[in-house]
Amino acid sequence: MSALETLRHNLALAHRNLPLVRITGTVSEIAPTHYRVRGLSPFVHIGEIVTLGAEADGRIGEVVHIDDAAVTVKPFQAVASGGIGMPASLAGPLLIHPHAGWKGRVLDALSRPIDDSGALPSGDLGVPVDGSPVTALRRARVNKPARTGVRVIDAFVPVCAGQRIGVFAGSGVGKSTLLSMLARARGFDTVVLALVGERGREVREFLEDALKGDRSNVVAVIATGDESAAMRRLAPKTAMTIAEFFRDRGESVLLIMDSVTRYAHAAREVALSAGEPAVARGYAPSVFSDLPKLLERAGPGAVDSGFITGVFAVLVDGDDHNEPVADAIRGTLDGHIVLDRAIADEGRYPAVNVLASVSRLADQVWTPEERELVLKLRSMIARFEETRDLRLMGGYQAGQDPELDKAIAFVPKIYRCMMQMPGTTSADAFKELAAALHAE
Repeated sequence: MSALETLRHNLALAHRNLPLVRITGTVSEIAPTHYRVRGLSPFVHIGEIVTLGAEADGRIGEVVHIDDAAVTVKPFQAVASGGIGMPASLAGPLLIHPHAGWKGRVLDALSRPIDDSGALPSGDLGVPVDGSPVTALRRARVNKPARTGVRVIDAFVPVCAGQRIGVFAGSGVGKSTLLSMLARARGFDTVVLALVGERGREVREFLEDALKGDRSNVVAVIATGDESAAMRRLAPKTAMTIAEFFRDRGESVLLIMDSVTRYAHAAREVALSAGEPAVARGYAPSVFSDLPKLLERAGPGAVDSGFITGVFAVLVDGDDHNEPVADAIRGTLDGHIVLDRAIADEGRYPAVNVLASVSRLADQVWTPEERELVLKLRSMIARFEETRDLRLMGGYQAGQDPELDKAIAFVPKIYRCMMQMPGTTSADAFKELAAALHAE
């Protein structure tokens, strides 16, 4: 790009970002989690951005509540700061400007680079982070298999390109490790990774170890656990908007979000700051309307565009898979992979409970023969598990039940076959399973 073209581009960006009229107010109240600003109520909408103090200070926040007297602003900084009477100005809706050159970069929730690799290129079109999903009748059908390279998933919980599937697990059961294995799946043009509320230590580990240092097709959006609730709530929306940008370019996109539960926790904090009542285990009603709005944006785009295959981690509070957030997410997604602490305690990783895991699009992937085989194997596993206590007590003798004898012979082989270490990839899950079952 020549110097003249660079100048022209910078002038266009400045013209785009500078409003013709500035609407201002003053801060009338400061709490640890929010500001109250007078003078903006007639002009502002929920979700718009307010600049607090001088622009050079970089303090901005999101409008979460409006009344006649003032508006409530949730800051993107970790702690609200400043003084009473501090000026505040309306900055309009939050827009990001995705660009194909964002691949290989690490961003924060406000789409600012945090990887010390220089400024980000800016796309010409500003896109709101609160986008809408493709309408139901304009969406393409989901029927193309997507191989993950994880044996237990490809065999028992197969995934389609454009499917949205959840990984449900308590803490310390191997959720992040399984996600790192899925992040290396082949067949995707772009991987968009959203790490929400994670420990700061785990971010570099995921980017460098799980991806083996190859981030050329990865866009990572990071909001660690020490950041504000507003940033943790924004990060999944930013990641989804970036994924939609690449999808609309016709690309196949893998979106991995870890975790949706921490997004719900942040949305709860923002909603309570806005004065909403707590209705279910402390969650406000808007949390349960925000979840499907976010999750429905993943999936196939319009016909002849690309698709977003969404893998959403769900951190199950207290190992209760029926708690409100997990239950709401499970009802929205196209399938769920359940990680079981008892399986992890046995040292079988990935700790997938194949009996509790379901892919609602499995019939689009399996051949009739594979479907029949999987149903038989599930039946054997169920029989093996339901008689575990009986066998441990010595209450079963071989030869009394041929079906159980078969389950005792084959299920341990299935379990051994389904074990897989990070860094390894399965080429054909069913061939490997057949070889394991016929092994002596």
